[in-house]
Amino acid sequence: ASTMAGVPPTTFSNKPTLEELRCDLHAFATERDWNQFHTPRNLVLALVGEVGELAECFQWRGECEPGLPTWSKKERSHLEEELSDVLLYLLRVSHMCGVDLPKAAANKLEKNKGKYPADLVRGSSKKYTEYQHEAGHVEDEN
Repeated sequence: ASTMAGVPPTTFSNKPTLEELRCDLHAFATERDWNQFHTPRNLVLALVGEVGELAECFQWRGECEPGLPTWSKKERSHLEEELSDVLLYLLRVSHMCGVDLPKAAANKLEKNKGKYPADLVRGSSKKYTEYQHEAGHVEDEN
C-alpha cells in the first residue's frame, strides 16, 4: 500500500480482474437477452445517470477528507455501490465499443505523463495548454 501525502493507503484486490468483470457482465446481459438494449448510446446514457448518482453521494458535503473518515458505514456502502455501477457501465460501454479499456487507460496515462511532466507542473492545477503555451509549444488537446 502506498502512503502518498494526504492519500490513505489503499490497494485493489487482484480478483476479479477487469477482464473477468467484462466477461461476467456479458454473460449477465446475454442471460437476460439485454444485448439488444446495450447499444453504445444507451450504455453511455446509463453511465451518465450512474455518475449523477455517484455525485449525489458528495452533494452538499463541502470538501471531503481523503479516506472519508467522517462517513458512516451506511454512507460508505452506498458510495461503494455507486462507484461499482459506474465501473460496470464503463466496462460494458468499452466492451460494446470494442475498446480494450485497461490498454487504453494505460496508453492515456502515458500520454498524460508527457503532457504533464512532473518537474514542470508539480503543485499546479493549470491545464497543460496554459504552461505549454508559456513555453512556446502546444500539442493537441486530447
